[in-house]
Amino acid sequence: MPQLLLIEDDPTIRSGLVRALGDRGHAVASAGTAMGGLREAVENRPDLVVLDLGLPDLDGVEMLRMLRAVSRVPVIVATARDDEREIVRVLDAGADDYVVKPFSAAQLDARIRAVLRRLGSEAGGDTSVAVAGLRVDPVSREAVLDGRQLDLSPKEFDLLHYLAARAGQVVSKKELLTEVWQVPYGGADKSVDVHLSWLRRKLGETAQRPRYLQTVRGVGVKLSAPRDAGSNAAPEDGR
Repeated sequence: MPQLLLIEDDPTIRSGLVRALGDRGHAVASAGTAMGGLREAVENRPDLVVLDLGLPDLDGVEMLRMLRAVSRVPVIVATARDDEREIVRVLDAGADDYVVKPFSAAQLDARIRAVLRRLGSEAGGDTSVAVAGLRVDPVSREAVLDGRQLDLSPKEFDLLHYLAARAGQVVSKKELLTEVWQVPYGGADKSVDVHLSWLRRKLGETAQRPRYLQTVRGVGVKLSAPRDAGSNAAPEDGR
């Protein structure tokens, strides 16, 4: 299910779009200000942002430039401004598409799906990652284990996808903080340990009896295919 962030200051429009896009299969978070939206985008890393330009605390184009400095998340600008020079300015600032109000939820939904399809194609077609019985699809934001869809939070999904895309490689906690949490100076942060614990539980394993997530003591963690069924070999960090 695609995770969307709607940044719109009008509460009536915002609630209507959240409901309509939710009915069309999207998970939608929302914010009514530029800074609130920027914080939400950085912390929760949605699949796509729908951005209004007429925000109360900061012009939407300036907010877009700030977002582009820290994220490559696709952005569709949805606004009443229909001047051609403004459209060019917004696209040059980093927007992926532009839709002029008034528009229907169906039209916006079609544009969202088109942008996500295009980005998935540019990334190399099938962008999903498969490791044994685990399959992770970053476009649909779905993770399936042995035919069962996993119920993951956005951050759990990001963590799982980052590790699955590097299957067999040991990834340090510092790297995870930098790349998944975008916190370059958080060596003492326990978020990685907490989210790994939650992720293990949803994968049906524990740190003591790992299947996919192997801790390499003093180095980091790696995701790899489970050993043969029934193997009781000790975890790699116990060597």
